[in-house]
Amino acid sequence: MDFNMKKLASDAGIFFTRAVQFTEEKFGQAEKTELDAHFENLLSRADSTKNWTEKILRQTEVLLQPNPSARVEEFLYEKLDRKVPSRVTNGELLAQYMAEAASELGPTTPYGKTLTKVAEAEKRLGAAERDFIHTASINFLTPLRNFLEGDWKTISKERRLLQNRRLDLDACKARLKKAKAAEAKATLWNDEVDKAEQELRVAQTEFDRQAEVTRLLLEGISSTHVNHLRCLHEFVESQTTYYAQCYRHMLDLQKQLGRFPGTFVGTTEPASPPLSSTSPTTAAATMPVGPSVAGLAPPGEAALCLEEVTPPASGTRKARVLYDYEAADSSELALLADELITVYSLPGMDPDWLIGERGNKKGKVPVTYLELLS
Repeated sequence: MDFNMKKLASDAGIFFTRAVQFTEEKFGQAEKTELDAHFENLLSRADSTKNWTEKILRQTEVLLQPNPSARVEEFLYEKLDRKVPSRVTNGELLAQYMAEAASELGPTTPYGKTLTKVAEAEKRLGAAERDFIHTASINFLTPLRNFLEGDWKTISKERRLLQNRRLDLDACKARLKKAKAAEAKATLWNDEVDKAEQELRVAQTEFDRQAEVTRLLLEGISSTHVNHLRCLHEFVESQTTYYAQCYRHMLDLQKQLGRFPGTFVGTTEPASPPLSSTSPTTAAATMPVGPSVAGLAPPGEAALCLEEVTPPASGTRKARVLYDYEAADSSELALLADELITVYSLPGMDPDWLIGERGNKKGKVPVTYLELLS
C-alpha cells in the first residue's frame, strides 16, 4: 500500500514538473531543446501522410458507399467485429423494379420486352458494382485503415513519450542551472550540483534513446508510401475492370435494343436536307430516303435483299463509326471503330437502322453506332 502511494506521488510530481516546464516554454520563460532539421522534416512528412490518408480514406468510402447511414452501419459492424450484411446495390434494385414492371405491364409488348432487357443489364451492372466495392475495400481501404489504426497509433505513442522525455531533459537543465547559480552564491552544497548533473545525464540518455526509437518509426513512413502506392495501383486496376465491365454490358444492351423492331415507325415521305448536327439519333430522322425496293418488307417480316438495294440518286451521307460492331447475319454490315462509311435510308426501314456501304460491301448498320457527318 505504501509503495503504491509513493508511486502515485512520484508520478504526480513528474506530471507537475512537466506541466510547469511546458507552461514556461509557452511563455518564453524556459529554454527548449530543439530537434534537428532532419527530424523535424520526418515529423512533418508523417503528419502530412496521416492527414492525407484520412482524407483519401473518407472520400473513397463516400465513393464506394454514398449513403451516410449505410456507412455508419458498416462502421458499427466493423467495430463490433461482426460481418457486414449483404446489401442490394442501386442497380440491382432498379433491375428488380423494371422486371416487376415488365411482368405487370405485359412482357410481350415492345415496352415490356425493353424493360426486361434493361433490367437484365442493370442487374449485371449491379453485380459488377458489388464486385468492385468488395475488391476496393480489401485492396485499398483496408491497408489505409491498418496504417491509421496500427502504425500511426504506434508513432503517436512514441512521439508523446519523446515529448515527455524532452520536457524531463529541459527541466533537469533548468534545475542544474539554478543549482549552479545557488552554488555561486554559496547557498548550496556541491552535492546538490552533482545530483542535478546526474539527473541531467540520465534524462539526456533517456531522451536520446527515445529520439532514436521515434526516428526509426518516422523513417518507416517511406515503406508506408511504397505500400500505399501498390494499393493505389490495385485500386485503379479494379476500377478499370469495373468500368470496362459496365461498358461491355451497356454495349451488349445497346446491340439488343438496336435489333428490336421500332415501336414508332416514321413515314416514308422525303426528309429534309441533311442537318449539320452530328447527333446519331436526331440525324437519322433526316437521312435521305431512297426509292422503294422489291423484297424490302417492314422490319421483322422479311429479310433485306441486298442485291436489289440501290442508293438514292443524291443525298447520301458520310458517317464515322463510333464502336466496333459485329454483324448478326448476312444482311448487316460489320463495322470497325473510326472508319468512314456511306449511309442512306430506304422506305419502310426501322428508324434505328440505315443502309451502310464500304467499297463493294453493303448492309444494315445501327444508327447508335454512327456519328453522321454534315
